[in-house]
Amino acid sequence: MTGESPATCLVVDDSRTVRKAARRILEKLGFTVAEAGDGAEALTACRSSMPQVVLLDWNMPVMDGLEFLRAARAGFGPDHPIVVLCTTEAAMEKIVEALGAGAQEYVMKPFDEGILRDKFVQVGLLRDEAA
Repeated sequence: MTGESPATCLVVDDSRTVRKAARRILEKLGFTVAEAGDGAEALTACRSSMPQVVLLDWNMPVMDGLEFLRAARAGFGPDHPIVVLCTTEAAMEKIVEALGAGAQEYVMKPFDEGILRDKFVQVGLLRDEAA
């Protein structure tokens, strides 16, 4: 990770179990983690303290991941925060839609530490240990 302070990640998922699992993995990777249960909570959290990265579920009540992504890009610009969409949506048109809306990366559920580490290396938040 760049800089001395730990990187920050907002985990956004309507499942408390998924948030807890992601938190455990991300804290092990050195991130400071905050959580939100839907896109509206996530927007509020970003306005009060912008995370470096958002691990974002697609299918949620109140405001889904794509709605959050579009609102975040409109409000905060194309690069902040980095968004890694995390979902069960596997259809190629869904992936293209998410990337077109401004997500930097895409992770399929279920994920594990290796998958998240690889994606966070790809978006420049972690160093590649193999390099």
